[in-house]
Amino acid sequence: MKENSRRGFMGKAFGAVAGVGAIGSLVAMKKTWDPLPSVKAAGFTTLDMSIYQEGVMVTEKWRGKPIFVLKQTAEMLANAKKNPKDIERLVEVDGSHYMVCIGLCTHLGCIPAFREAKNDFKCACHGGEFTASGNVQKVPPPRGFDIPPFKIDGGKLVLGEVGPEWQSMKDNGVTL
Repeated sequence: MKENSRRGFMGKAFGAVAGVGAIGSLVAMKKTWDPLPSVKAAGFTTLDMSIYQEGVMVTEKWRGKPIFVLKQTAEMLANAKKNPKDIERLVEVDGSHYMVCIGLCTHLGCIPAFREAKNDFKCACHGGEFTASGNVQKVPPPRGFDIPPFKIDGGKLVLGEVGPEWQSMKDNGVTL
């Protein structure tokens, strides 16, 4: 009788240790499958749109890609309003219009330079040119700059999160 209770205790103890070990293994496996904190942080970038100056092109970084942010001047906005395809590419935050796009030429992925005197972008690789709104004005690029997913949050723009404004652009064929 004493032997049976000892044997029962040993079985229960072994079962408890095995159960804790199995749970610990599952937790460790799940942690290895989760993305690293650095990867999660790279997924979203918040831009405070109030810091940008009119006519000054700023390059930000999102997921390792250059993001061009250009606050439109009155002249740029007037030129964009002449072409419906240009105006629909601009993002409006707190009454100001911005060009926000991935700064890679859609032809071969080169990084175009902003020409402040002409208010446009020129790709040195094959001579492609883009307007201040990011539309193609001289080929070979097949389309305008791609616009990253974004969400407007007050006076901030959250890159990497899909908001209704970006979804509307995508549905209307403005971006991929």
